[in-house]
Amino acid sequence: MTDTAAPHRQTARIQAIRPPIVAVIERLLASTPGTISLGQGMVRFSPPAAAAEALTAAATDPELHRYGAVEGLPSLIDGLRQKLARDNGIQVDPDSRVVVTAGSNMAFVNAVLAIADPGDEIILPVPFYFNHEMAVVMAGCRPVAVATDERYQLDLDRLRDAITPRTRAIVTVSPNNPAGVVYPEAVLREVNALCRDEGVFHISDEAYEYFVFDDARHFSPGSLDGAATHTISLYSFSKAFGFAGWRVGYMVIPSTLAGAVDKIQDTILVCPPAASQYAAIGALTVGATYCRDRLPELAAARATLRDTLAEVSDLCDVPEANGAMYYLAKIHAPIGSLDLATRLIREHGVAVIPGSAFGLDEGCALRLSYGAVDTDEAAEGATRLARGLRAILS
Repeated sequence: MTDTAAPHRQTARIQAIRPPIVAVIERLLASTPGTISLGQGMVRFSPPAAAAEALTAAATDPELHRYGAVEGLPSLIDGLRQKLARDNGIQVDPDSRVVVTAGSNMAFVNAVLAIADPGDEIILPVPFYFNHEMAVVMAGCRPVAVATDERYQLDLDRLRDAITPRTRAIVTVSPNNPAGVVYPEAVLREVNALCRDEGVFHISDEAYEYFVFDDARHFSPGSLDGAATHTISLYSFSKAFGFAGWRVGYMVIPSTLAGAVDKIQDTILVCPPAASQYAAIGALTVGATYCRDRLPELAAARATLRDTLAEVSDLCDVPEANGAMYYLAKIHAPIGSLDLATRLIREHGVAVIPGSAFGLDEGCALRLSYGAVDTDEAAEGATRLARGLRAILS
């Protein structure tokens, strides 16, 4: 063994991954009591009572304690098929299949491992969801960052130009994390057609499907005629039903990928947790109404944040955002976004997520989340943010 050998080291591909930014910010939060968090993307409401009732009813079922089907409980999958047809216009059979996962992050990992070999490329419009980039690198693949326009909307020409023989998928997230924008149906149709024509997959992350405001409308590309063979749609219970800790997500995949996803899921998870699935079955009985009934409170926090930021428009620009639970502010100052986020926590008691985590390495941007705060907390957090920006940047 040479002097330079390091047998007890991390793999190079893991070392290449950016640290998980939420964990970084949460550690800073822990060291600064009283900080208001506009950081982590999480809703403040709890799951519907029907979820707990369904789990209680299943407590005496011996199946709760046994391994289940790798793709999920048949009763949950049946409910998801009905939901997909009703809410998304997606008919699952016969060209596609539903797979329940431990959150939609796992669904994305399943997708990447199923469709891409080491060295292959996955196109991620910038700003991208940081866990997507992490998963692509972890799989030994190359994330291809493609710029969006000044309002964070997709640029079809740039996406088309980024495709190479190694491209395996284009990823879209709508409503978008981190920018909060909603991609128009016409644009998503074009992206899906581009994927079809170029022989690549369209991975459509729709975790925030119900979180739309003003006149925005959510559209599922998997509902298009002929899309089932090249579209992978990802969904989550975490936001719509307050299920973040229960880890329930699901994916709609082309039937041709079923064998591959079975292998991956059986290796990583064996089967989705039965307790969480029973709770999800209960949540489905309430449906989208549960989330939509809570949007007015979220909208009030959103308006408070937007109006306060307008008072410091000389320091930041906040593009229109009609979805999810985020604004992505562009800061008018030559300062690193992580440095700025750190100072806002330590000096002004308000937490945000730096734009560098989402691939915005040029300039300075901050993701602001209003999902986990009530109106009063949003007002105080926004005030601290505006005051902090004025103090640090002026």
